Amino acid sequence: MNLSVQLAPKNKKGLLLANPVMTASGTFGWGTEYEHPFDIQRLGAIVCKGTTLKPREGNPQPRLAETPCGVLNSIGLQNIGIEAVITKKAPVWAGWRVPVIVNIVGETVEEYARLAGMLDGVAGIGGIEVNIGCPNIEAGGVEFGTRPEPAAEVTAAVKAATSLPVMVKLTPNTGDIVGVAEAVAAAGADAISLINTPKGMVIDIGKRRPLLGNIFGGLSGPAIRPLALYLVYKVAGAVEVPVVGMGGIASASDALQFIMAGASAVQMGTANFTDPNSPLEILEGIEEFMKKEGVEDINELIGAGRG
Repeated sequence: MNLSVQLAPKNKKGLLLANPVMTASGTFGWGTEYEHPFDIQRLGAIVCKGTTLKPREGNPQPRLAETPCGVLNSIGLQNIGIEAVITKKAPVWAGWRVPVIVNIVGETVEEYARLAGMLDGVAGIGGIEVNIGCPNIEAGGVEFGTRPEPAAEVTAAVKAATSLPVMVKLTPNTGDIVGVAEAVAAAGADAISLINTPKGMVIDIGKRRPLLGNIFGGLSGPAIRPLALYLVYKVAGAVEVPVVGMGGIASASDALQFIMAGASAVQMGTANFTDPNSPLEILEGIEEFMKKEGVEDINELIGAGRG
């Protein structure tokens, strides 16, 4: 039985995963935090916390709020900064079998390019995931990923700065996600991942003010799964690069729906909080499904539900 998938077929380095189960940025730390609960080397890939040029403390507390079938988070990209990732984390990852993809976040196109350039050639880093759902300070705080042009500009700059496989992570907070996907693919993205979290908020009626310290946050968990699946279906039908799906995946059945919608791989996010063992349980569930259905190659299932 073949579970391996290639996420960067047009890149010289490639990004071959042993299986399609990945962990999502911001929900799995730097990977080292989960070494004890289970064998993380069995995963297809790990995407680390969003990384910026300088260390960030993140948003004011409270940062999390439970919602029906989900959670709102307003962490604010708390991270150790790119230099610490290169000097402290990458040497550990270099000894792992599972590839680690670094999620990068910039406030300008130049910052994205600089981050990508610093990661190029660093042992232990298998690829880059570009988070374009962040405010562009040069455009008055408008998210890079809401329009095709700035999304493509960031993608092109990152591709020019690195030889690593580049995956661009799309935000659902746009009315033209297909247009954005087509633009980043045309700009050279090796793969596309989606969706990042849609925005939401909660009001504490006792205090008569927003519950989260940053007022709003990103909604994740099963509540967004139908939306995420729909957008993955649309994007996978519009681009010719591999698509990685995420958004409320909590079971093998959920993961298989995304794969059948056209995703080559899937990322687990909130499920890591509710059950740290969920990535491997989902992997085992996919294997059981394939055995039961007589499927020898996972690639036979990619897009199988598109009709």
